[in-house]
Amino acid sequence: MIQQIYPSVTHPFQFELNKDFHFAAAHYIPAEAAGQCSQMHGHTYFANITIAGNELDETGFLVNFSLIKKLIHDRFDHTLLNNDSQFDQHDASRFPTSEIIARTICNLVQEYLDTTANRPACIQVFLRETPTSYVIFRPKAGVSYEC
Repeated sequence: MIQQIYPSVTHPFQFELNKDFHFAAAHYIPAEAAGQCSQMHGHTYFANITIAGNELDETGFLVNFSLIKKLIHDRFDHTLLNNDSQFDQHDASRFPTSEIIARTICNLVQEYLDTTANRPACIQVFLRETPTSYVIFRPKAGVSYEC
């Protein structure tokens, strides 16, 4: 893994967890305006997920690192993202762009976190698509850290 400093999120929580992982996936943006990105191509995406909370679970974790990786890696690694139910070929707000992939990762992680007793929050997803291009998704300010 690349050791890297990520933009930080100001938050009121006592604990902050960051999980780095990567996954290889293909995608295309089904819009002529996307230029070359409208053709199927692949990336090795690098993600960092930031989770924060005040309460630890019964094992002393905010959340188990391996569960966060499993949620995303097992779902998206070596897939065509366009085929996943989270993305839609006819709705630009659900095309598999880096921005929307990052938002989707946040939503999937938060859905899981909402089922836990300590209910931490996914407060940032950093998603690198290429060595020179990345996006950051954070839940909207004032929305109680919901994605």
